[in-house]
Amino acid sequence: MTNIEELKFDDKGLIPAIVVDAVSKKVLTLAYMNRESLKISMEKGCTCFFSRSRQELWLKGETSGNFQHIVSIAADCDKDALVVMVEKDGPACHTGSDSCFFNPVYQSAELQEFSIDGLYDMLAGRKEERPEGSYTTYLFEKGIDKILKKVGEEATEVIIAGKADDKAETVYEIADLAYHIMVLMVQMGISTEDIRKELASRHIIDHKVKQEKMTK
Repeated sequence: MTNIEELKFDDKGLIPAIVVDAVSKKVLTLAYMNRESLKISMEKGCTCFFSRSRQELWLKGETSGNFQHIVSIAADCDKDALVVMVEKDGPACHTGSDSCFFNPVYQSAELQEFSIDGLYDMLAGRKEERPEGSYTTYLFEKGIDKILKKVGEEATEVIIAGKADDKAETVYEIADLAYHIMVLMVQMGISTEDIRKELASRHIIDHKVKQEKMTK
């Protein structure tokens, strides 16, 4: 475990801290810490930074309620920068945005970024805008019964492909199932964050069960 005294603070006594959502892995913000704010962060288990503009410490969430609960802190190879993994209570940015990084500067024409959250947002947009000719629009217009029927059909296709030990076909069918499940999520107002939190809670339970078995 790296000691605070081993970290390399700059000539102003600061070290950059990249804050990352421990669940979604999204970069939330870049802030700065000094030795005191880092110690407070570790003691409280919540991020505390040093404001370069106000020249004072500030505990994230103290006024907004959007606390960032620290999962882990790691230093880079040179020990002059930190990555702080957190579980957040609300938006990271003062603008109300989930992340401070929302201004596109460059996007490759060939390489397209894909994320589950991005797919979810696209499906939510389809539900709201209902563009003509879209299969997703068709599902939302037919409603919950049709969506549930498709989820059942795709789940069956996954079983058939898996039973045949056909990896490529199973991947294809799992992708189909995942898509229809996400349509169901949008229809029911279930967010990707809801699922992440549920899975995270089960991971903790599973970890505890394994520890209990090892001690018996």
